[in-house]
Formats: sequence, C-alpha cells, structure tokens
Amino acid sequence: MDIHRCRFVPYKPSAINAVAFSHSNPRSAKHAAIARLAIGRANGDIEIWNPSNGTWHQETVIRGGKDRSIDGLVWINEPDQDLGDGRVVIGKSRLFSIGYTSTVTEWDLAKGKPRRHASGQHGDIWCIGAQPAGPAEGSNKLIAGTMDGELIMYSVEDDDLRFQRVLVRSPTKKAQIVSITFQSRKVVIVGCSDSTIRAYDITKGHMIRRMTLGSDLMSGSKDIIVWCVRCLPNGNIVSGDSTGQVCIWDGKTYTQNQRIQSHKQDVLSLATSADGTTIMSGGMDRRTCLYRENPAVGQRWANVWGRRYHEHDVKAMACFENGRVSVVVSGGPDANLMVVPLKEMGREHHRMINSLPQQPPMMSASKARFVVSWWDREVHIWALRKPATELFESGAEGADINDNRKLLKTVVIKGDSNIASAAVNEDGTLLVLSTATDVKAFRLQHQDPVKPSDVAIRSIELPEKLTRLGATRVELSPDAKWLCLVREGSRVLVARIDIGGDEDTLVMEAKLQRLPRLRRNIPRYILNGGLGGYDRSITQVAFSTDSKMLAVADLAGFIDTWTVRGHEEALRGKELEAADDAASSDDDSSDADDAEAVDAGEQWVRNPNAKLLPKLAASPVVLSFSDDVPGSHGADKDEWRDAANDYVLAVITSAWNVLAFHPRQGSLTAWSRRNPRKCLPAPVQDLLDLPKGVLWQGARLWVYGVSFFLMLDMAQDLPKHVPDAESPAELQMVHGTKRKRTGPTTGAGGKMKRESLAPHKIQRHGEGEEFEELDVGERPVADESDSDDEMVDANGELSQLRNGGNKGDAESELTVGERKKWWITYKYRPILGVVPLSSGDQPLEVALVERPTWDVEMPERYFAGNEWER
Repeated sequence: MDIHRCRFVPYKPSAINAVAFSHSNPRSAKHAAIARLAIGRANGDIEIWNPSNGTWHQETVIRGGKDRSIDGLVWINEPDQDLGDGRVVIGKSRLFSIGYTSTVTEWDLAKGKPRRHASGQHGDIWCIGAQPAGPAEGSNKLIAGTMDGELIMYSVEDDDLRFQRVLVRSPTKKAQIVSITFQSRKVVIVGCSDSTIRAYDITKGHMIRRMTLGSDLMSGSKDIIVWCVRCLPNGNIVSGDSTGQVCIWDGKTYTQNQRIQSHKQDVLSLATSADGTTIMSGGMDRRTCLYRENPAVGQRWANVWGRRYHEHDVKAMACFENGRVSVVVSGGPDANLMVVPLKEMGREHHRMINSLPQQPPMMSASKARFVVSWWDREVHIWALRKPATELFESGAEGADINDNRKLLKTVVIKGDSNIASAAVNEDGTLLVLSTATDVKAFRLQHQDPVKPSDVAIRSIELPEKLTRLGATRVELSPDAKWLCLVREGSRVLVARIDIGGDEDTLVMEAKLQRLPRLRRNIPRYILNGGLGGYDRSITQVAFSTDSKMLAVADLAGFIDTWTVRGHEEALRGKELEAADDAASSDDDSSDADDAEAVDAGEQWVRNPNAKLLPKLAASPVVLSFSDDVPGSHGADKDEWRDAANDYVLAVITSAWNVLAFHPRQGSLTAWSRRNPRKCLPAPVQDLLDLPKGVLWQGARLWVYGVSFFLMLDMAQDLPKHVPDAESPAELQMVHGTKRKRTGPTTGAGGKMKRESLAPHKIQRHGEGEEFEELDVGERPVADESDSDDEMVDANGELSQLRNGGNKGDAESELTVGERKKWWITYKYRPILGVVPLSSGDQPLEVALVERPTWDVEMPERYFAGNEWER
C-alpha cells in the first residue's frame, strides 16, 4: 500500500465555549444509559457524546451556521413516572442553549435541528441555569442573566418554551450578570461584573444578600468580575474571579470563609464533585487546579494539585460521576476536550480527546485522484496528480514533492447553515452537499486538470422535493446512479439520478423513494421518555461495490438493509412492499408526499433476511461493504471471498467489536464466529480512540482512528497463542495474546506507575536518632484475564448467532508465507481521514491527512512574566 502523507488539507477546529452533562451523577443504571455530554462550539456546532464506560463516543454533531455561536448549554430532566408492573418512564432530557443573543433555543436531538426558539423584552443573555428538581412543586424553570443586569425566567411547562417574566431589573445597567448557579430550588446565586455576588429569591423576586469582593489591587482594576460560581451540597458557595482567586462562602451567613490564590490570571471555570469534597478550577493561565477539604483543620480547603493540560484558556468545565467513572471534562480555545480524573487525580493520567470529528469531513474521487474536504461552509478540491510509485521511480534531483498537489477549486455555498455531509462520485464529476435546510449539487467538468482553470464547476438545479428539508447525511452509490439521503436523523430516502438540461442550465431529475425501516419491538413508554427516538438516529450509511445493496445503522445498534430489483422482479416484491408499509414504525411523515412509486426500471425493496441481523451490543462507528461482489469470481472461491455467495458487511462498534456479516443470509461470517473481541491483539484491545473509517484491500481490512492505523487480515484467524507463565509480559504484549492490565480506570487515561499525590518515600524514626527510609510502592493489583463475562452482550444475539454457526468448522491457522495476520502503527497522528486514490484492480493507494495541534491557529493567550512561547 502506498501512502501520501498530507498536511495541506485545511480544517480549522472551533473553540469549545460550553460543556454540560445531562446526568452528572446518575441515580440508576437506566439514567446512566441515557447520560450524554453536550459540547457547544464557537461556530455554532453542538456535539453529543456518550461517556458510557469511558468510551467517549462522539455520536452526532448538530451543525451551526454563519455568525452563530453556542456560549451556554443546560439540560432539564423531567421527573420519572412509575406506570406499575415494573415499567418506569424515564423523564425526558431536554437541551437548551444560548448564544450571546436575547434568544433561548431548545434542540431536537432526534432530528438534529432546533425544536423551538423563545425570546423576550430583555438584553442579550450571558448565562443560563436550570432549576434543580424537587418534590411536586411544579415544573422546572430556566433562569438567565443578561448584560443589562436583569434576571429573567423562562417556562418549560407542557413541553413548551416561553418567556415568563423579568425577576429583577438593574437600575443602573452597570452590573452585568456573567455567571449563575442554584443554591436551592428557590435561591439562585449570580456572579456580577461589579465585584459582587448576589443571592436572589426567585419566588418573590428580591435580593437576599449581596457579597462584595472589593477591588483588584494587583491589576489596578476597580471592579472584579466573578466569572464562575458553584454551590456545594451543603449550601456553601464557590466563586472564581478575575484576580485568579477561588473563594469559599458560607451558605447560611453569606460571608467569606476562605480565599485561595491558585491562578496567576482570571479563573474562568469551576466544577465540584457530587459529594462536595473536591473542587476543580480552570483559568486563563491554562492551569487546572484541584482542591480538597481538610476536616481536621476547621474544614479548610487546600490547593493540592495544579497542572497545565490545555494550550489555551480553560473556559468550560463539567463533572461526571457514575460507578467507577469519575472525571472532569474541560475545554477552551484550543478546541481539544480534556478528560481529567477526579477521584483518582494524581494516580491516573489524563486523556486528551482530539478536536477532529468522528465522521471524517473528507472523501475522494479515486478515478480522478481528487481529495475533497469541507469545514463550515467551504469545500476544497485538491488533486494529487502522480501516483506514489511514479514519484519514487522518477528520482529527479531537485524535484519538489509539493508540486504533486494542486488546489483546483474552493466552493463557498450560499446560505447560513454549515455543511453537514458531502458526497462525490468516483469520476469527480458530481458533487452533492447537504445542510440542515438544503441540498445542493454541482457538476465538475475536467479532463486531466493541472491548474484551477482546467476545472469548470456549475450548479445543478434540484427539485424542491429533494431539497426542502435538507439532509443530515448524503451518500452516492459507486455507479453514481443513486443518491441516499437521511432526513431528520432517521428517515431514509433514495433518489434515482438523471442529469439533463441545456448548456446554460443543468437540471437533476430525481425519482424519490422512501425506504421503510424494520419495526423494532421498542415499548412506547421507552420512546416517550429519556432521549426519545434519539437512539434511532442513523449515523452510518454504506452502498455495496456494485450499488445493488444499501445498509444503514443507527445509534441503538440496529442495521437495516435493502436491495435493488429490476422490473421483472417487481411483482415478486409486492409482498415485501406491503410488509414494509406495515412494519414501518414512524413513516407517517411528510416524506410520504415526496415519495414516488418507481414502477419502471429498478426499485429498492427490503432485504428479505434483514430481520436476521442482530442488534449490536454497542453503537456502530464504522459500516462498510467489502470490494468483492457475489458471483464475480466464478469457480475461484475461497472461504473469505465467496463461500456464501454473499456480500461481506463489516461493522465495528464503540466497544471495539469487529464483526463481519453476510447481509443477504443474515449471518455472521466464519471469520467473525472464530474471532470474537477477546481474540483481538492486546494493543488493539487497549486502544482508547475509536475507529473513524476503513479501507479494503482484498481480505485485508485497514482501520484507522485519530492516533492509529490498523490492519486485520480476514483471510486468516487471529493468533491464539496461550501465554506461557514463564514468558515475560513484554513478550506477551508484542504477540498480542495476553492483555496486561493495571486495574480498571475511571474514564480518563491509564494508571500511573507512581502516584503523584501520594508520598514516594517516608522516613521511619528508629532507635536513637537514626531515620530509616522506606519506599512506598503501589498497591498490587491482580492481573485480570480476558473472559466472556467482561464482554458486552456475552450471552446476547451475537453470541447465539456465533455459536449457531457450523460447529464442524475447525479453527485453522491460515498462514500464507510471511503474510501478517494483523499490524498496527502509531506513526501517523492526529489523523483527519484516509481516502483511497486507486480504483479497480490497481494496488491500494491512499491519501492520509493529518492535522497536528501545533499547526492550528489560536488566538493570543496570556503569558506570565517568566514564561515564553516555545
């Protein structure tokens, strides 16, 4: 395989302005299952992450737009309802945002777009907080603070959002409210820009107490800005201000108990543990500090840890505790998400989650050797003219490898919405873009282009039924005859493409067909609570190589497949179509008006054995068909390629289950039955980053993530050597047969070899005046071996399907000479995406795009007197 290592493809990550957990401390396993992390960015994007078991899976991204920004996020969880007979309706989780305007927005996570907006007669909103849940005292309220010093209330009753009233008006408008938190259900604490912290009774609308901080003597500023406030479970108040101090206030007397100077510049964010024994702060000096309470010294707090994890300001921070997971996530202008251990601070490493998206914002036109990338509202089309072998064989002295690339076109789409998805055909002549509100198509005319003028780009007029609702995902079939659109998160439509028109105007005539999905036996009371139908959001779409089969997968782990049939088979598909109409669970949408009956030619029908594909144990992150087509190899068959005369559909889940299905038969392949997750090499099982995409090279599956590039050969079984008790652990790790563990982590990085907070050496006073030094070692942890008990869905559908295969098949050691069974490298990082540049029977050639952190432009940051930029 030849690799073009590219760092010229532009992608500018956006700063993190807000982070919020839907359930920061879940009460039960059901609440933990629906717990999500929402991240708001400066370009208006909202990312939804699943923190389950420390996997940190970026599930969806709700795209923003021009002049939009997410500057505050808050969740409201409605109370649970007990229906009896063991049925409990989990309260709905609703997400709200602000953007330094006078508008509050509620988001529909299932459809990936705003649900409603509300505004009132007040100034721009600078902070927002949700009223904590309590006994039957009415629904929760949203309380917000404005730049004019007003405290306002929004009602969310009856599944609505509306402005209710202004609680407090500032007579002078000199004091802006910049931070807010709730001390109780009736008392709200706000931090202001005039050196004050105020406590208000929201039921009566009057101020309870006003706490002052004085003036900033160090910087000479008259007023101190209270950037963040938090309340501990005992009612005490914690504040961070522009002097770099963290202050502890008594929650009953509203007097200052303690002041800690822990930062050299403004404290911008705070987070507290659920039990109130730990506080963390982040500041403009890039430091993250940990504070612990010492009950033996009059309940005084001490700064016990401080470190720079970020490359810029620590602007937002939130805490999450569930079972063994206990972390604090933080973000800022450097755009990276930092996961820092909370309970195990000083005993575990932190983890940096790169800002690059889970779905790569790039693809290729392999026959034209184009690389297409996009971000915000821009699309860049690059050409890599010469293959890698030709570059090496030429060997011309003084030749610059940079001359091999050329930026052919930059397209900026009209409208305010950012690009959600894009697709290009293999010839590089058709480009389709989608936003939340529109779908656009372009025709690219070129012939061996070497400069931008060699490519002519023209807009294609699309029918209104294809564009009016936009799309969250678009995908072109390999033969460019079909366009698949995913609307409102979970509705699948397929359009037959026919481009016509004159020289002045190009028109795309598309016959739209709605593809009903299988009805899943999900109780109605589950769909009415929690996140609703968010789990049915489609995140993966794949066409087979011959464009005759389509597969989609959603976050819940369900896979739906359809096949294309000719006119002669249409009559036999009537029964399937009737079943489709009856089995569709949510097809009463407006898409029915747009769908047309495709009587002539080919049409899509459901795969008869689609219901045999089991529900995956975790959300899929990769879905891809192999390059082989059933029946294309004649009598030349082998176990991998064509033993079942079926396609091979590869799926990788967020739990690192690598599965291969025969979709027409609805069964696992023989390789998947013989190689479950516990057979994966140890370096693969220890990966924290999730896969982003795959490439096929015959039976070889090339998998890449943000920090790794992996190869699995599905023509051979993975090594299953039984480790020798006398062999060293390092040797076992090299062969990948035994996983060396140091105990479970809390959702951040791995265990430290030596703890940082605990003493490493102590002195024991012996007889006389002699001291004896003693080393303090770590507590021994039992080495845990891999077992089926640790696997998700150990006795579920996948295991039954795997065990139900041909029991006579022996586990064979397939080795072809020195052919490797698996291979992994960490040489390339961070990887934005990997796209193919070869087609047909040509050797695999790819363009690997990296976006190093040091290459990202960031705004100016604070430097102390004894610091300088490296």
